[in-house]
Amino acid sequence: MLASLSDGRMTLEEVYRFENGLVDKDGELCWDLERLYGEIIKGMRRCKELGRIPESVGVDTWGVDFVLLDKNNRIIGNTVSYRDSRTKGMDGLVYGIIPEEELYLRTGIQKAMYNTVYQLMAVKTKHPEYFEQAKRLLFTPDYFHMRLSGRAVNEYTIATTSQLIAPATGKWDYELIGRLGYPAEIFGEPAMSGTVLGDLTDECIEAVGYNCKVVLPASHDTASAVLAVPSAGKKSVYISSGTWSLMGVERESADCSEKARLHNMTNEGGYGRSFRFLKNIMGMWMIQSVKKEAETNLSYAEICAEAEKQRIASIVDCYNERFLAPASMTKEIADACKESGQRVPSGLYETACVIYKSLAKCYARTLAEIEEITGERYDSVNVVGGGSNAEYLNRLTAEYTGRTVYSGPAEATAIGNAAAQMLADGSFADVSDARRCVFDSFGVNKYE
Repeated sequence: MLASLSDGRMTLEEVYRFENGLVDKDGELCWDLERLYGEIIKGMRRCKELGRIPESVGVDTWGVDFVLLDKNNRIIGNTVSYRDSRTKGMDGLVYGIIPEEELYLRTGIQKAMYNTVYQLMAVKTKHPEYFEQAKRLLFTPDYFHMRLSGRAVNEYTIATTSQLIAPATGKWDYELIGRLGYPAEIFGEPAMSGTVLGDLTDECIEAVGYNCKVVLPASHDTASAVLAVPSAGKKSVYISSGTWSLMGVERESADCSEKARLHNMTNEGGYGRSFRFLKNIMGMWMIQSVKKEAETNLSYAEICAEAEKQRIASIVDCYNERFLAPASMTKEIADACKESGQRVPSGLYETACVIYKSLAKCYARTLAEIEEITGERYDSVNVVGGGSNAEYLNRLTAEYTGRTVYSGPAEATAIGNAAAQMLADGSFADVSDARRCVFDSFGVNKYE
């Protein structure tokens, strides 16, 4: 995505798009980082072909996943995805060393079985030799930044998803890391969003045909999306709606209280050392999965429109990890409805209807929890990301929450990524200036 500023307005141009997905390797669900890096290079080369040479480049991705590198910066073992089952039972091993309550108090990060803290316990348990070889841990966007710039750093927002960062300092909790038996030397000092890593490597320059700066955005995709929330309402809750639905508020300090833990809220790092106090909800992954299983050429908009015509009232719990990586999402939803004594959906459209209603119900419940914990009342919900295009879901969200819903921009993650690069070069005075530009440039849709 190529972004530019003109007369105070941002424009966004899709230069190149490619598929991403998991591959089965040695019985593990893995990412093919070499292929993905090759696709990044193709996209950058396309800019050259178009005569649109960027000033800088930055990468954001999903959270928690990482690579371990040896002394020659080669990846050790497989690049395992958070959707793999290797973390099964690892929470018990972690809590045998540090109680769950203390872990939350120290990090403010919700329990999710895919968090880096549990993935590392899986490495320690199943492949201890990896730790003996490892010289560095890099999260997925950190690895791509290293390939582009030659510099290996851990960006702050992505590092917080590990459940190993102390929120008060924004640095690694080395005491915690030591107690868990992870090698402290593999964790680099976290770098803030906006850090300029430098020029492209000679190898990259040769591959893409030009040089530019490599700048750290908010490298966790949700942190980039939140930076692009236009905040149309006076007091808003945001939903970053993509594969996951991340619903929360922006705060200046973390809430690591027992009450927040029991509600499974998380305090992930945001741009400028802010905190994203939010909850993870399964999100558009459910729709993506049933669409794929239906083997249909229908667009998501068409499926959404047909779902609105259905009259099925069944709902499922979108917090439930049974929907994380089922063999069949369609069957899992049907089973959940049957087990709870509700009508089982028939066909794609009824299944989609169940998903949209279930998501909206979860949004309403999460809003109530956020208001209870913060003691604040929020007058609106800002939905950004690809899911903001789901008009039926937006209407359901307004109905179930009783609040005004503002939707857009759809490409919030890319916009927030670009905004961080523009903040780094002085194009925006501050975050408020950047968000005003987002609102003026892309606008929002309103649902009441």
